[in-house]
Amino acid sequence: MATNGQYLEGLNPEQREAVISTEGPLLVLAGAGTGKTRVLTCRLAHILENRLAYASQILSVTFTNKAAREMRERVGELIGPEVEGLQWLGTFHSIAAKILRIHAELVDLKSSFTILDTDDQIRLLKQVIKAENIDDKRWTARYMASLIDGWKNKGWTPDKITSNEAFKFADGKGRKIYEIYQSRLKTLNACDFGDLLLHNLTLFMNNPDILKRYHAKFKYLLVDEYQDTNVCQYLWLRLLAQGSHNLCVVGDDDQSIYGWRGAEVDNILRFEKDFPGAKVVKLERNYRSTGHILGAASGLITSNQDRLGKTLWTEDELGEPVTVTGVWDAPAEARIISGEIENWRSKGRAYNDVAILVRASRQMRSFEERFIQLGLPYRVIGGPRFFERQEIRDAHAYIRVLVSETDDLAFERIVNTPKRGIGQTSIQKLQTAARMMGVSLEMATREIIKTDEIRGKARSGLRAFIMDIDRWRREAVDTKHTEMAERILDESGYTQMWRDNKDAKSAGRLENLKELIQAMGEFDTIGAYLEHVSLVLDVETGPQEDEISLMTLHSAKGLEFPMVFLPGWEEGMFPSQKSMDESGLAGLEEERRLAYVGITRAREQAKIYFAANRQVYGSWQSSLPSRFIDELPPSHVEAGSDTPYYETQKYVSAAASNFTESFEPKAAASSRGQYNSPGWKRYQNNKGKSLNRGPKEIEGRAVRRPAKQKASIFKVGERVFHQKFGYGTIKAAEGTKLTVAFEKAGEKKVMDSFVERS
Repeated sequence: MATNGQYLEGLNPEQREAVISTEGPLLVLAGAGTGKTRVLTCRLAHILENRLAYASQILSVTFTNKAAREMRERVGELIGPEVEGLQWLGTFHSIAAKILRIHAELVDLKSSFTILDTDDQIRLLKQVIKAENIDDKRWTARYMASLIDGWKNKGWTPDKITSNEAFKFADGKGRKIYEIYQSRLKTLNACDFGDLLLHNLTLFMNNPDILKRYHAKFKYLLVDEYQDTNVCQYLWLRLLAQGSHNLCVVGDDDQSIYGWRGAEVDNILRFEKDFPGAKVVKLERNYRSTGHILGAASGLITSNQDRLGKTLWTEDELGEPVTVTGVWDAPAEARIISGEIENWRSKGRAYNDVAILVRASRQMRSFEERFIQLGLPYRVIGGPRFFERQEIRDAHAYIRVLVSETDDLAFERIVNTPKRGIGQTSIQKLQTAARMMGVSLEMATREIIKTDEIRGKARSGLRAFIMDIDRWRREAVDTKHTEMAERILDESGYTQMWRDNKDAKSAGRLENLKELIQAMGEFDTIGAYLEHVSLVLDVETGPQEDEISLMTLHSAKGLEFPMVFLPGWEEGMFPSQKSMDESGLAGLEEERRLAYVGITRAREQAKIYFAANRQVYGSWQSSLPSRFIDELPPSHVEAGSDTPYYETQKYVSAAASNFTESFEPKAAASSRGQYNSPGWKRYQNNKGKSLNRGPKEIEGRAVRRPAKQKASIFKVGERVFHQKFGYGTIKAAEGTKLTVAFEKAGEKKVMDSFVERS
């Protein structure tokens, strides 16, 4: 435990100034790797050791529970048991919930209110939308939930929703749905996560005496990651800071990358205006990266107009320059990077030291396949592996059903995905019938839709699904397998299901489905592709201690690695065309901040790649190097050395012209003869082999061959009992299908597996 100011030892002058400047508003502009967490914890220790306030008089806000736990642990190491008095150290939501429970009655709630999760929120909205007679297929509850979340992030109660905003849902009914939803929440004594802060705003603005109580309570306020605050969080902090004015915020405008989920970089940019007399301390000395890495990142970010301005520096050596390498296409990119990783490993370095940071999750597929082929261990951070993603497994199930009428696991996975009105009870009946008849689920379904076991929407849904399967199998005979897969996903409603789902991950799922179609194009038949997938999944092993990290740039914030690979730096990919189309210059600047974050994750080496060609939605397109490459300062960057693309195409863009002279062609990574792992050998031995389930087999199934009818164990005239229809007498028997005259339900067709002798 550090006492008597020992926590100040080892701080640089700027860090020390940020720690001891306790009075008045303070902005600590902390660049990547400059020790901001140490500044926050030392500042807390300084306030407590110097008795400037009791622990219970400090409000310290973080964005994640993990950050809050880490801060509490580190402060505890400095000051000991006194850390237990930090009752108001936590996330925005946890602290807001604590305040709300104390004063719940002032916003028409009870202190025992429930906090709804996303599923409960959507379920409640479905009820509201249905009650208002709105087409819930066109205007989904999930989309309305995303709108409400966005409005609450801006601090908007229903009465503040403009007509333009209201027209984002059901032709102007957005405000009304929001009002009804909020009313229903209060009736249920519940709130969602957005309400926690929104109700706090209402509480403080409508009850000045309550706000004054918290002004007197909190003598010091500390906020971490201030650049990531949304409008509602900003307003909440401003209200609380009106008391002592001792508000210290720590953040980095150059690392504000969450605008898509409501973060407002303007909050940190206008801090000095919002809090007159504010002091600004810039932490620019970096303790993470080499000089070349910092020089490249700092040079890039200067192209942004909306920033406060700082330049990272280090006393360490310059190290190796950031490299920029042009490649022919995505597979070549994966080959070259995997070769670099193997070279890194051959020098005694760990896989754990390596990270590949991509702009979009769909880029991961080529790397995952390459790593599996070579037997390189890897982990996907922030999500499942490509072939384990929900949308990919669903799509594979549709393809498997196309080529096999006996794949029960695939059939069961998609029979009600998207929703066809086929509930779990109906599926259990199908499973029972299949077991009794000794046939597959698909064959049992073909029989049961002819009877009355399953009725109404479930039976019509099953009948339509079987008709779709038959049509797809007929069409597959003369249709290219990639086109057929795309058609199935479209006609089944699966693609539309994700288009209608306004969850933040839905756009990524749609991109992954397009990447899947592209992956199928690398094989001659559906059978060959499915064989490849089975090999890929079979080769995978469980978690290992030493693995390459593969993740998106957004997931990488706050992490660091000795070696960082940054693939896909092309116009449209990075910066993202979607971000620029939706947000213009602001979107471009956020993309540039994302590039800055990516480069500054590297401690020793950062390697950037761009491809001359990308397959986009099934067709090859030429691509230009990212404008960010042209913005990198040449003094800190050099051309990569493994670039057959430059030698074969003689393509030199303006963006890459600074780097072309130093390229030295080498053999492609795939020809190095290094790949002798068991996984690679197995892949090579089986690559391209089909499952013997190609077009010919599908063609053979185009004409239905009825299964041989098995005689029923029941006879005409027997009295039987059915769980649903009651008692009755068998009038006719055709195979396993019975016609029964039930005493109360009348004459019905049923499967014999669903009746018993009475």
